[in-house]
Order: sequence, then C-alpha cells, then structure tokens
Amino acid sequence: MILYVLRRLAATTAILLVICAATFAIFYLMPADPAQGACGKACSPERIAQIRTTLGLNHSVFVQFRDYLVGIVAGRSYGTGARAVHCPAPCLGFSFQTDQPVWRMLTDRLPVSVSIAMGAAALWLIVGVTAGAISALRRGSLWDRAAMTAALGGVSLPVYFTALVLQYLLVVKLGLLPYPQAIALTADPVGWAQSMVMPWITLAMLYAGIYARMTRGEMLDSLGQNYVRTARAKGLPESAVLRRHALRPALMPIVTIFGMDLGALLGGALITESVFGLPGVGKLAADAINSADQPVILGVTLFAAAFVVLANVAVDLVYALLDPRVRAVG
Repeated sequence: MILYVLRRLAATTAILLVICAATFAIFYLMPADPAQGACGKACSPERIAQIRTTLGLNHSVFVQFRDYLVGIVAGRSYGTGARAVHCPAPCLGFSFQTDQPVWRMLTDRLPVSVSIAMGAAALWLIVGVTAGAISALRRGSLWDRAAMTAALGGVSLPVYFTALVLQYLLVVKLGLLPYPQAIALTADPVGWAQSMVMPWITLAMLYAGIYARMTRGEMLDSLGQNYVRTARAKGLPESAVLRRHALRPALMPIVTIFGMDLGALLGGALITESVFGLPGVGKLAADAINSADQPVILGVTLFAAAFVVLANVAVDLVYALLDPRVRAVG
C-alpha cells in the first residue's frame, strides 16, 4: 500500500509539473505581451515597460520558467531595490491591478467555493445515487420512468436558467429565502445555510441527474452478474445481496466521476457564483477575464487544475481501499 501511494504521489508531481509548463507556455510564450496582460487594458507604455522589467521578461525563457517554479515552492520577489514586491510561497503570481498576491486573492475566495461545492456534492450524491438505485430495483415501473425523466430534465437545463428561476420563485415570489451573500459559517450558521441553499440546488439538479442515470445503469449491470445470482442461491438476505454484491461494484465508476466533478467545483463554479453574485474562485476568474488581469487568470487555472489532479489521487486511494486488485495492478 505504501509503494502504491508513493507511485501515485510521484505521478501526481509529474502531472502538476506538466500543467505548470503548459500554463506558463500559454500565458508567457503566446504572441500577446505578458506585461500588457499583467497591467490590464488601460495601461501606459511606461507602466508596461516597468512591469516587463519587474516580471523578468528580459531574461531567457528557461530563467523565467525556473523563477516561476521557484516562486510556487519558495516564493519570489518581483523587481529589485526599494520598489521590489515580495510574493510569499506559494506564489502563483502577483496582480499589479490590485497590488495583491494571487494566492491571497484565491484563499480569500476559497471558503465560498468550498461551501458551494461540498454542500452541492453531498446533495447530488444522496439524491442521485438513491434515485438511481431505486430505479434499477424497480426497472420499468412508474418510479423508474418518472425518475429518469426528471434526471434528463435536470441535466438538460442550463445552470444559469435554473439559478434565475430559483431566485425568482424562492426569493422574489415566495420570500422563503434571502438573496445569496457571502456569510462565514462560524459567524452565522443559519444565514450561511440560507445563502447556500439555492446554489446547492442549482448544481445538484445538474449533477444528480447524471449520477442517477449512471447508478441505474451500473446497478442493472451488477444485478445481471453471476455472482449476484450465486449470492441469492446461497440464501443471503436480499439487503446483503444488494448492498455488498450489487451496489458496491456499481459505485466504482461513481467514485471516479465524483472525484473529477468535486475537484472541478472546488476550483470555482464560475456560472453559479456569477449568477448568484457570490465572491468565490469562479467569480474571481470571471472578474479577472473581464479586466484582463492575466496573473489572476493564470493563478486560477493552476489552482483549479491542482484540485482536479489531487481529487483524482484521492479517488485512486479510495479505489485501493475498496478493491485490493487495484493495488496489485497499480
């Protein structure tokens, strides 16, 4: 198990290094001027020249990439002398438009994104897996047809449409919930939950349909396997047959897609946060795109990619715990 974990960590390090190289190439080696991107749309030529020197763009590409990687691990300073700007580790860049390290901007917004992602993930897992399992057990029934129709509808509706409809119904028309706002969980748990309900439902409606259909398909495949018939022939209780021999194999693909979906959401739910006006990582990315703040866009890209990679590592470890054959192969 230890060797398996070490191999996965080594592979993760290599993947993150490739991601860093790819994002560096896109943002620093493309035809657009990185200094212009760091300074923003309305910037004087003198300011652009100053930022080009501060960023070290007059050095070779290899030196720039080396400084870029060192900054992530140990921090770095932009410029020299009294006008130098220090960016502590992990330095994902420095926004010259806001005069803040990108990492600080990300961590300030992260609690909102985590609140949205974790709550929505719990909701869509419970609803999606439960609905899919019941549909598989009642194949062809009215419940099965209704649940799969609802799942298809939830997947088909755009996130922004669902968000706007929920705001109109629950806030404007019925007055059941306040408009979402960023409230710390420790400061006001009730207000925090009320502000998160609509973003949770919006995302859960999208993902629960996918998980319900996937769970149903995997459960039907498991129920038709020989080992399920053998377990029933041995006289095992039906609940044990379903739980141990049908549901557990069906959950393996669910674990895979859940790791990717949760990792992506932790990197920011851009549309959901923008529609509800919540200051999460996704909203930060949208604002950075509008203002052409290139260091922030680069930092959010790396941040989101790291979450997806680490979530997949967690999935691999869960696989190893659920199925010993994975450790032998991996």
